[in-house]
Amino acid sequence: MPLKIYNSLGREKQEFVPLEPGVVKLYVCGPTVYDLLHVGNFRGAIFFNLVRNWLTKSSYDVTFVYNYTDIDDKIINRAHEEGVDPLKLSEQYIEEFEKDFGQLGLVKHDHNPKCSDHIDDMVQFVEGLIERGHAYEVEGSVFYAIDSFKEYGKLSGRNVDELEAGHRVDPDPRKKNALDFILWKPAKEGEPSWYSPWGQGRPGWHLECSAMNKCVHGDQIDIHGGGFDLTFPHHENEIAQSEGLTGKQFAKYWMHNNFINFGDEKMSKSLGNVVKARDFMTTYNPEILKYMMLAVHYRSPLNLSTGHIHQAMAALARIYGAIANADDIIARSAVKPEEDSAFKGLLDEADQKIHVALDDDFNTPVMMAAIFDIVRSFNEGYKPGKKVSPILAYKADAFTQWIKSWGELGALFGEPALKFLKELDEILIKKKDIDVSEVEGLIQKRNEARANKDFQTADECRDQLLAMDILLQDTPTGTIWEVKKS
Repeated sequence: MPLKIYNSLGREKQEFVPLEPGVVKLYVCGPTVYDLLHVGNFRGAIFFNLVRNWLTKSSYDVTFVYNYTDIDDKIINRAHEEGVDPLKLSEQYIEEFEKDFGQLGLVKHDHNPKCSDHIDDMVQFVEGLIERGHAYEVEGSVFYAIDSFKEYGKLSGRNVDELEAGHRVDPDPRKKNALDFILWKPAKEGEPSWYSPWGQGRPGWHLECSAMNKCVHGDQIDIHGGGFDLTFPHHENEIAQSEGLTGKQFAKYWMHNNFINFGDEKMSKSLGNVVKARDFMTTYNPEILKYMMLAVHYRSPLNLSTGHIHQAMAALARIYGAIANADDIIARSAVKPEEDSAFKGLLDEADQKIHVALDDDFNTPVMMAAIFDIVRSFNEGYKPGKKVSPILAYKADAFTQWIKSWGELGALFGEPALKFLKELDEILIKKKDIDVSEVEGLIQKRNEARANKDFQTADECRDQLLAMDILLQDTPTGTIWEVKKS
């Protein structure tokens, strides 16, 4: 089955055929760096990490470009508030972003261009647009003339008449068309600026991505990604600029990930429900954030409510519990593994399901469902302390390699299992305000009651613990307890 991608340009799934056989040029709009990034900013980073990894696993040679916008009104305004140089502020938050990115364990991009390093490229880009009749200069400002690009609106599906009637636009009277957008801004006091043929100034936001893309990838790319909110006007304007300059199709496939919600509300600063990714990872764990991002299809909204977080923790506990069981078997094994054809068949079948799912517009929920099928099948043959047979040794080895292989696609399931499971419990102990000494006291009381065959008291202790969301497991080596995850 060939890879199919939902192309926002055309609004349908299309077979993926790269510009050059075996080679993929991928560009994803990165962050505007003026603050710590919120969890929504990382949906694209986490999802497109999987996209690049799957393309690589599918034998494509991928070049992944993820830019930093370090020149922008938001950066300048924040720098003025704090009394610092805008470029120093952006450099500080690039470093902070990379710390958060590192916590997630994602594969580094091939290129991370910064706007401030490509000013000359941007000036040349604007000069080319003016020469081709797509841009004009007025008093040090350069605007893109959308009337010169007949396909304007083809990505978002909006026509110019509708946009003029209903979209909020800059009313600058110097523009030939109210929808014309800025390519170069004249310098203002206290703002960073650079030399250009139109005087000191700085680039417009839309221009920055087009110029950096062209500098690294050339005139055309295979896949352009970003958040759904960038479709218009940012990506629409990128198309107008790049295709206006080169006369070639800019990007063959446009991929857009959806928003993050809290309950029924979109995460936004105006609603005051923005959660910084660093705060989330400190309160919970990077693994939880990655799992939540990939358990939902990238084109669907993602709900980050407390209930959904606990569901993710329960799901991860099941997977890591199976990994811990496999680790236990491998540690105790003293036999030569003997292939279990039935279990091998299940793994092969799951492989095929995942291949089909990921080739169908990166359907990660189906991938996760296949993983849970294997987790369930593996756990059916495990009992704590059970003697390790050659078949059980094989299943543990095969499961460990299998889960590691698929986990690497999304930077998941690579933590030490017992340590991670303990961390999940510690998170919930804090969230639920559980008194650990009380738990351990009740367990000891229950064990003594069981030893004395006082089963009524033992059952009462278990009921008290269950009311505290404490689950027990009696093993040959003692009683193990954990916090209920959902």
